[in-house]
Amino acid sequence: MPGVCTGNMDTGFIGLGYAKVTFLGIVQGTTELLPISSTAHMRVVPALLGWSDPGSAFSAAMQLAALFAVVSYFWRDVRSLAVGSATAIAGRDFANRDLRLSLGIVLATMPIIVAGIALAPLLNACSSPLRSLNVVGAACLVMAALLAGAELLARHTRTLEQARLHDMLLIGLAQVGALIPGVSRSGSTLTAALGLGFKREEAARFSFLLGLPAITLAGIKELWALHQAHLPFHGWAVLGVGLLVASLSAYAAIWALMRILERMSAWPFVAYRGFLGALILLLGATGRAA
Repeated sequence: MPGVCTGNMDTGFIGLGYAKVTFLGIVQGTTELLPISSTAHMRVVPALLGWSDPGSAFSAAMQLAALFAVVSYFWRDVRSLAVGSATAIAGRDFANRDLRLSLGIVLATMPIIVAGIALAPLLNACSSPLRSLNVVGAACLVMAALLAGAELLARHTRTLEQARLHDMLLIGLAQVGALIPGVSRSGSTLTAALGLGFKREEAARFSFLLGLPAITLAGIKELWALHQAHLPFHGWAVLGVGLLVASLSAYAAIWALMRILERMSAWPFVAYRGFLGALILLLGATGRAA
């Protein structure tokens, strides 16, 4: 079902109400940080339930829920990078590991910032063609194939301490693909890190740390855009409920992902993404959802 526009922004979540947004907040939070695409789920789940599309604004604002979960789970890493980098700058120790990693993360974030600004009118527009079921379904299948390739071909022996600047830039370029609904930010960066030979748990850790600047900027930008679009108080209240629920769900998702990658592999996500992509394309072909 089509969504709702507020100031030319897709804000279908407003009409869903608190109960439905609570449910979608759980789905969004769980899938946002897993390599299975939260956007794909925000298209297929409402469609199967006969609900309206919550809209791209909802998905983008939920980035702040992911931010809370990542910072909470990886607090030691975040604190170490912040304190270590500040200390290194004060002491002019430019070879410091924390400083180099922090600078690498900042540089690797530049591509998605530039691409995000350039594509913002298309990404957030009502009835954006990028949110069509064909695009989302195809993106899921392509990412399933790439993740499978990374599992089959890479050796998975490198650690984060061995990451070089060009590794970070390549993973940062892969992150740009997340602007296409169905690709998944964690999915694109995790796949790239695995393809570069990083251990599975190290690839996930780096994926989350690299995503912090992009997640923060995307969430704040979307909240500001909603403010400028004069989102009503009811809309902010509904969004707040979604953010709270999604934050808790996202934290649980990180914990589950790290356990799976430490003890198994990324193959469960390959299989799931393949199934999801086929289901979405089927929905589009049968007219089950627009």
